[in-house]
Amino acid sequence: MQLEHAVTEFGLYLGAERGFSEHTVRSYGSDLRDLVSFAQSRGVEATDQLDLELFRDWLWQGSNAGLAKSSLARRAAAARSLSAWMARSGHTPTDSAARLRSPKSDRHLPRVLSRSQVDGIFAELAALAATGDPAAARDLAIVELLYASALRVSEVVGLDVGDIDTGSLTARVTGKGAKERVVPFGVPAQAALQQYFQARATLAARPTSALFLGARGGRLGTRAVYELVAGLLAALPGTGPSGPHTLRHTAATHLLDGGADLRSVQEMLGHASLGTTQLYTHVSAERLKESYRMAHPRA
Repeated sequence: MQLEHAVTEFGLYLGAERGFSEHTVRSYGSDLRDLVSFAQSRGVEATDQLDLELFRDWLWQGSNAGLAKSSLARRAAAARSLSAWMARSGHTPTDSAARLRSPKSDRHLPRVLSRSQVDGIFAELAALAATGDPAAARDLAIVELLYASALRVSEVVGLDVGDIDTGSLTARVTGKGAKERVVPFGVPAQAALQQYFQARATLAARPTSALFLGARGGRLGTRAVYELVAGLLAALPGTGPSGPHTLRHTAATHLLDGGADLRSVQEMLGHASLGTTQLYTHVSAERLKESYRMAHPRA
């Protein structure tokens, strides 16, 4: 089978059968198209011509090109997934990338906002929503859910009206791998959602089940939410990412700071592995150390 065709089929498989998010499918697709180009430059066109050495050379080329370790690790994961799928599907006689190792990525602690910074963001959004602007009411509800329920941006924009229960203060979200979970939100988020529901009809150009609507009346996209959150975080001190995931990191850290159980936070975040959630315990520990250094007379 032609390698190029195999990569296309594999992308469809990831989205349709594995339920991978659009972002993951897009990232894997970009990496594997680069693999196809590299293989073709080596005279490899068919899947049965692939071997471990070629995969290693491809990663080595990326390393020499200055790719970050996290990008190389993602490339290696994409290659292993493709190779395993091709072996199962009979496109290759063996799983040639089974022994392909990923470089260990440099793990940096995520950016976390202080509680006063979060309060400032909500004060700004609430003042805009109080003007009666439907888009401002929508923006307040979005940011409330991102922080209150520690949601991913894809989960927020994927919400339908029927997924929100303002009576029980819960939202039903579809996370990675098409897995559903029910997450709580607080009274401020409830109030913001109720305010947005009153204004939503102004944004709806046609009947739709989508909860959050854009200027044209269709489902709001992730790019719009990124731009919204980036604008809110731009003026705040601190380094690191300024997208919606910063609010998710912040929510998880504040939950643990407040005494929440680690496994409860894992379930709320939708993490398959407890080890992923444990990153936030390191964040809490670092914040405690910093407070100690600043406040204790014998630090």
